Amino acid sequence: MALLMEKGSEPQTESERADLDAIAALKENTAIELKDKGNEYVKMGKKHFADAIDCYTRAINQQALSDSDTSILFSNRAHVNLLLGNYRRALTDAEDAIKLCSTNVKALYRAAKASFALNLLPESTLHCQNGIKHDPSNEELKKLLRQIESKKMENQQREAQVSKAISGAKDLVSAIESRGLKIGKAMYQELTGLRKPVLDKNNILHWPVLLLYAEVMSSDFIEDFSSNAFGYTCILWFPELSNMFSESCKPLSWDQEHNYTREAVELYYEAGSGVSLSTTKILRCLLEGTEASHVENIGVEENDANENSNGGSSAGKGSSRWVKVNEKRTLHDVLKEPNFVIPGIPVFFVVSKRSSFYKEFKAGKWAPPP
Repeated sequence: MALLMEKGSEPQTESERADLDAIAALKENTAIELKDKGNEYVKMGKKHFADAIDCYTRAINQQALSDSDTSILFSNRAHVNLLLGNYRRALTDAEDAIKLCSTNVKALYRAAKASFALNLLPESTLHCQNGIKHDPSNEELKKLLRQIESKKMENQQREAQVSKAISGAKDLVSAIESRGLKIGKAMYQELTGLRKPVLDKNNILHWPVLLLYAEVMSSDFIEDFSSNAFGYTCILWFPELSNMFSESCKPLSWDQEHNYTREAVELYYEAGSGVSLSTTKILRCLLEGTEASHVENIGVEENDANENSNGGSSAGKGSSRWVKVNEKRTLHDVLKEPNFVIPGIPVFFVVSKRSSFYKEFKAGKWAPPP
């Protein structure tokens, strides 16, 4: 019997040759039936895709069809894997189909689609071009090629935006460090969001500034405060804030006793309130919310060795050290104070000498909520 013959041996008799021919025919018929059944499963919808893959796999394993027909089986399985989102498997199947039959246009199209889904744009382009070479009028391949070109342009634009964001952030870090400023972990982001300083073309730093009314933990925001050493004298003389406390301005909604006037208001910052971040961590913070926020390699060596504690932490209630801001000094000079660690952006606490809260604040009995 041919079934009992050793592997690799040649049939010696007519009977053995007939048996082998019968087995080959049986396997070929089985493969064709499995292929047709797989096609039917595909038409039945997603619930039957796994059955379709199983049929195509069993048909391939018969090893009974010609290269061109087996190429179709791999291409069909690639099609189902594409529909399931198994792009890597789809690409492998499509490439196996192409190896068996380089003119299989459907396999070339599916290889192009899988490559495109995996963002392998050069490979996707090559498969499209090969497909069009064999079928110049194939509109699906032409459409996909246009999508690839569009995606390439999007990637180039994104790369340019990433590069610009990183370059801008590095310039900003350099400006901050050259001025001797210290940046710590961002605080009160529920109020500030992702606001960051801006460095203009004249190398002047513009800071968004958060004002917190310690008595009620209400807040105001100054979007753009120039920290040029030759700019405004101090934050309290900044036009927006001066107007806020002028006699002509309506009192703050919670200031029923009108304690917060220009003459009564004092400004403080919290000294020794944290750790100054390393250059790398500052850069990471500045890149938050930009195109480069998830980029792993930003061209700066990771090094936390230059993170320094500045006067200790203000973890415990009453342990904060409040430093009154001298109105005659510039914001630039205030931020340069050795004990001022900027919590992402400058934060100043506003209190009124007329308020009963003032004594509690000055006595160190108040601390901001955690």
